[in-house]
Amino acid sequence: IVSELEDDIVNTFLYQNGYTFEELKATAGNAIRTEEMINYFDYGYQSPAEGELFSTQMQIAPCPWNENAKLLVLGLQAKKLEAASKNNLVFLVDVSGSMSSPDKLELLKTAFTYLIDKLGEDDTVSIVTYSGNERVVLKGCNGAKKEMIINAVNNLEAGGSTNGEAGLQKAYQIAEEYFIEDGNNRIIMASDGDLNVGISSAEQLKAYISEKRESGVFLSVLGFGTGNYKDPNMEALADCGNGVYYYIDSETEAEKVFATDLFSTLYTVAKDVKLQLTFNKDAVSAYRLVGYENRLLNNEDFLDDTKDAGELGAGHSLTVCYELV
Repeated sequence: IVSELEDDIVNTFLYQNGYTFEELKATAGNAIRTEEMINYFDYGYQSPAEGELFSTQMQIAPCPWNENAKLLVLGLQAKKLEAASKNNLVFLVDVSGSMSSPDKLELLKTAFTYLIDKLGEDDTVSIVTYSGNERVVLKGCNGAKKEMIINAVNNLEAGGSTNGEAGLQKAYQIAEEYFIEDGNNRIIMASDGDLNVGISSAEQLKAYISEKRESGVFLSVLGFGTGNYKDPNMEALADCGNGVYYYIDSETEAEKVFATDLFSTLYTVAKDVKLQLTFNKDAVSAYRLVGYENRLLNNEDFLDDTKDAGELGAGHSLTVCYELV
């Protein structure tokens, strides 16, 4: 599978356009994350055994781009949930002027309809918007009142500057007010990442969200649009909020995130997951992790419980590739 992916996607896209992979990375900066491309696909990994949190499966094969190396492919598959937990969801929606385009606010409305369709009477939904100021559009609405929720979303309009700080503060306040013990308490933020008023730097965002996640309210982030898109801001929010980050560029992707992948999107089965591999020096003289450049940990970090790591969603799979000599 990885060989086909390397040939069909990387070679076709890069080499036919006159780039090597290294040249494209240098040209595009962080626009391409190798690990996200690899993990986009479903490889059909086996479910974990009874009582296990996740299963592991691995394979070593010739490296398709380096005849002098092998490729180790390690797959992890998290357990699936039989039933959904109760949801306390706060939609935090950017309605600033930069969101006024079909691939931003209008696509966002479509994305949310897929999620709303899955909610029931045990769920609670609130909607907070932010532009120059924050506004509470819907508060503590029963998830079974789908028409009311969808109407509130569809009536959103874009205009003004972007005060992300005020919106985040209000969203956390409402999420904590309707907190469900043993439930899924989550803010779902949707934006193009253009935070130009209030907290705007990645470091300030990290500090604020890291502090607030201790309340048990997680933050997931949906990115929309192109042009002024601020990807580092969006990823920093999701990472520090113990949530997931998706970039949605089409209705097909919206359906995938909130219909096909709903459980792994919303429900976390493990927090601060760290994966450490140790290679036998008699068999491996050199190795290279493919991708995950912004996820690397130092050796001492694996014994440090204060070091934040990744979250594992229900039914989520993870694929890691190593080039070995």
